[in-house]
Amino acid sequence: MPVESSSSSGSRQTKQKRKSHSLSIRRTNSTEQDRSGLQRELLEGQSCDNLDSFGRMEDSKLPLSLRTNLLDLFSQIEREFENLYLENIELRREIESLNDRLAADGQAVEGTDLAKGALKTKASHSTSQLSQKLKTTYKASTSKIVSSFKATTSRAVCQLVKEYVGHRDGIWDLSATRAQPVVLGTASADHTAMLWSIETGKCLLKYLGHQGSVNSIKFHPSEQMALTASGDQTAHIWRYMVQLPTPQPVADTTTPCEDDVDSSDKDDADGDAEGPNDCPSVRVPTTTLRSHQGVVIAADWLVGGKQVVTASWDRAANLYDVETSELVHSLTGHDQELTHCCTHPNQRLVVTSSRDTTFRLWDFRDPSIHSVNVFQGHTDTVTSAVFTVGDNVVSGSDDRTVKVWDLKNMRSPIATIRTDSAVNRISVSVTQKIIALPHDNRQVRLFDMSGVRLARLPRSNRQGHRRMVCCSAWCEDNAACNLFTCGFDRQAIGWNINIPALLQEK
Repeated sequence: MPVESSSSSGSRQTKQKRKSHSLSIRRTNSTEQDRSGLQRELLEGQSCDNLDSFGRMEDSKLPLSLRTNLLDLFSQIEREFENLYLENIELRREIESLNDRLAADGQAVEGTDLAKGALKTKASHSTSQLSQKLKTTYKASTSKIVSSFKATTSRAVCQLVKEYVGHRDGIWDLSATRAQPVVLGTASADHTAMLWSIETGKCLLKYLGHQGSVNSIKFHPSEQMALTASGDQTAHIWRYMVQLPTPQPVADTTTPCEDDVDSSDKDDADGDAEGPNDCPSVRVPTTTLRSHQGVVIAADWLVGGKQVVTASWDRAANLYDVETSELVHSLTGHDQELTHCCTHPNQRLVVTSSRDTTFRLWDFRDPSIHSVNVFQGHTDTVTSAVFTVGDNVVSGSDDRTVKVWDLKNMRSPIATIRTDSAVNRISVSVTQKIIALPHDNRQVRLFDMSGVRLARLPRSNRQGHRRMVCCSAWCEDNAACNLFTCGFDRQAIGWNINIPALLQEK
């Protein structure tokens, strides 16, 4: 019969001591005698554990310094749990003492429900104190993350004013005219673009010249001309003439039957609204721009309105002369499809974004030199990059971030906004530089240029977007609606943002 060695016998005794130590921790008696016995058992168990740990150090492959640090850390953790356990016993003793006092004074109280309620309140308060101590341990490390999630601004600051319903498919893009009369333009996957009266929500004109999805719409800075980009591999310039309807006092200013719509989707009856079918249409463009070999996803006017730039899925952006419709420059270099293009409001600068996770800055201020700079600040598709009136570029991405850049030093962003959903075509207000972020998760959020969240636009089953929000556009010259959004729910929405009150709550 094999004889048990002295070393194995010693180790088994040590394990038995550790086992008895672990069993003693489960005891919850609250007398002073048990508490002192518990402390003695903890100390004995700790000394046994330390001896056993030092015994195992000789067989470990880790360096001595690393093993020593690990033992110190584990000892600190054990002491913390020991203190918490002793505090728990003390709290239990206080609760039992309170229970005894309430039971002794029970004759002054009708029944025992009140005593039980007071006891429960005291117990929950004591438990909350203990949990609060645990929470404060991690408060410092998570304060930066938590501070970015501010409470939703009141509806009085961000109000839904008008819904523009009439498209038969999702709306990709929208913008407001810069010249009088001020109207709203929408570009839809139903192959049409529409012009709307901002105040009444009535369709004023429908453009039917494209054979594919209309992906973008932008207006000439001074003339009644629109620029649309389409999936039919062309961009069209077309003229329009609209007459704004006289405002009439109508009691119901919201979309008919909107209260009966749930959060899933609208029926095809939305496209049968009376306004869009009765409005005039334009079928022939003034100018057709053809050079791309793929979908034209976006287009914009250069400052002055004599040239336009287009962005395509053929990985190139083209610069055209409006009067001759000739190709001036082909801007190549992106490795994947382009997603957006934007021009500077005051300078001959163009920024293009792409699925290759980059955006490029093209400089046409010097006719003899056409420089380009590449910026790699995102880890996923850059859905849009836009200029501000000053010297900033704001880029949004599917990586759920928005970054603010300084044109004078584009090495790193000056602010980063982290969100919980992919960001689509963003816009920045001219005067206050407020960034409107449309999200895949149907939310629209407002931030300032330093990355501080200002508000989230209200959304419910009866108002707001019910599907992905594709684009946002500011129109600060309009008193009724100064922000517009559109999405896959086939509608555009006009919002009134009380900017002074919004900045005051900042």
